[in-house]
Amino acid sequence: MSRFLVTGGAGFIGSHVVDRLIEEGHHVAVVDDLSTGSLKNVNPKAVFYETDIRSKDLSAIFEKEKPDFVDHHAAQMDVRRSVREPMFDADVNVLGSLNLIENCLKYDVKKIIYISTGGAVYGEPEYLPVDESHPVKPLCQYGISKHTVEHYLYFYGQTYGMRYTVLRYPNVYGPRQNPHGEAGVNAIFIGRMLKGEVPSIFGDGEQLRDYVYVGDIVESNFAALDRGDGEACNIGSGIGTSVNQIYEKLQEIIGFSEPPIYAEARTGEIEKVYLESSKALQELGWSAQVTFDEGLRTTVEWFRAHLADL
Repeated sequence: MSRFLVTGGAGFIGSHVVDRLIEEGHHVAVVDDLSTGSLKNVNPKAVFYETDIRSKDLSAIFEKEKPDFVDHHAAQMDVRRSVREPMFDADVNVLGSLNLIENCLKYDVKKIIYISTGGAVYGEPEYLPVDESHPVKPLCQYGISKHTVEHYLYFYGQTYGMRYTVLRYPNVYGPRQNPHGEAGVNAIFIGRMLKGEVPSIFGDGEQLRDYVYVGDIVESNFAALDRGDGEACNIGSGIGTSVNQIYEKLQEIIGFSEPPIYAEARTGEIEKVYLESSKALQELGWSAQVTFDEGLRTTVEWFRAHLADL
């Protein structure tokens, strides 16, 4: 049994990681300020701390919990908020992460898994699918702040021997995703269709993204525990799926006949990005296993069962 600290463990993805760690018999402490996460997502067997990663209280949590591994999911992850409030975005994502890294160093954490973004660090791609050699030219403050922490981790690795792996996530979907948030087109569409409401598509709906089921994402975190030291790996399927395609697939699964409402395109949105993930296969032994259709059906089933709670 190892001891884990998972930041953002009350969130959509982090809570699934926590569940799997507990399933494997590990001790897990969750740090989450509940700004976007929910107590309903927190595994009852986890120790929960309602704490901001920027807080000075973090040190006392490390001292008490003595984690062997830190899995860092907590973040300001709303692209549009990062554009509106760049100081806040940097405060949470850069200074909050640095607070965490400093505590990892102070308390001799064996390894930190850092969640970055494959959708925002590269900017508008020069070629597709995007691999890790692609130039990093983020077009939003969120992409900048997430990538900045990768540089800090490199420095701490080179200078202090800190072990880390960076996972650059695609668009993740699955059970527990917030259908009311700004991110997560699958959850938003499913939530509205199940309630008989017509979803909106911003722009022409031909924007392409890489969608990976949350169960596969959890596996990438496990793969990184003892592999991929000092590496940044894209975690993706290598397949671009358009918003229009998602709408059509969900219409078929749910039995929803209404056409979408098309609205004005959002500024600052990248048109097309999907990730080349052969490095993750080589370094971590990871590749996506769940097909998009299979994952969507599982997600719809979960939303049907939990619609009254959403």
